[in-house]
Amino acid sequence: MSIFLAQLLTGLAYGMLYFMIAAGLTIILGVMNVVNLAHGTLFMLGAYIVFTFISDELNFWIALLISVLLTAVLGIILEKLLIKHVYGKELEQVLLTFGLSFIIADVVKWIWGTEMQTLPVPALLDASLSIGEMVFPLYRLFVVFIGCLLALLLWYLESKTRIGAIIRAGVDDRAMVGALGINVGLVFTGVFAFGAALAGLSGALGGPLIGMYTGMDNEILVTSLIVVVIGGLGSWKGSFISAILVGVIETFGKVWFPSLSMLIVFLIMMVVLIIRPQGLFGREVA
Repeated sequence: MSIFLAQLLTGLAYGMLYFMIAAGLTIILGVMNVVNLAHGTLFMLGAYIVFTFISDELNFWIALLISVLLTAVLGIILEKLLIKHVYGKELEQVLLTFGLSFIIADVVKWIWGTEMQTLPVPALLDASLSIGEMVFPLYRLFVVFIGCLLALLLWYLESKTRIGAIIRAGVDDRAMVGALGINVGLVFTGVFAFGAALAGLSGALGGPLIGMYTGMDNEILVTSLIVVVIGGLGSWKGSFISAILVGVIETFGKVWFPSLSMLIVFLIMMVVLIIRPQGLFGREVA
């Protein structure tokens, strides 16, 4: 029973990590209708930025804040200089963001090298918690807490604030939002920056869990796309449920069926798409 509980909590920790990056991806997709294939590299960049500033003897939490701010600023720059020119052009979006992912990944290799790096757990959370007969890392429980806190924040922003109302309206009818005098361009820039900041946050928190290595951007992008597709395009609520499902299944799969864990996840995605092509919480397109 203790082993089962430990694996379940581990799956929740990875699920919350997947949710944090998938939430940014699905918000950008839902509001801006942009498939950002460079999202995984922003995740990787967030981890390496924290690693750099910790190496300069800065506190982990300050380094995390710097990472989130820098990835958000990078998101603003990318949206203003490049992304805004390909709105409504799906093929151009895919090619542009795919190319950006290669450029950012090569910059990361150029600056930090190709050797696997380790991001230390912050001293405050470098401990274990006894739950019955089980001892579980406190940092993983912290990641679960942050993921749940982010879900509450997104719910509040969506349902209780004017910005959330504008974003919901933009998802339904962007032309009408623009006709009401709302600066849609500014909203899009803010949404893209917020999504990039979530990628940076998930990378910074994910570094101590999964390490840092070349290729991690592609792996996390594939997993986050699976989460978004299962949950429903543009639905952060769907991403939350889907991320937990993927995280738990992947974790238990690695224990019981090590060579088939990702295959099981892909099979679940196929079943969901057959039953509900729009995803668990996606809306049907008329």
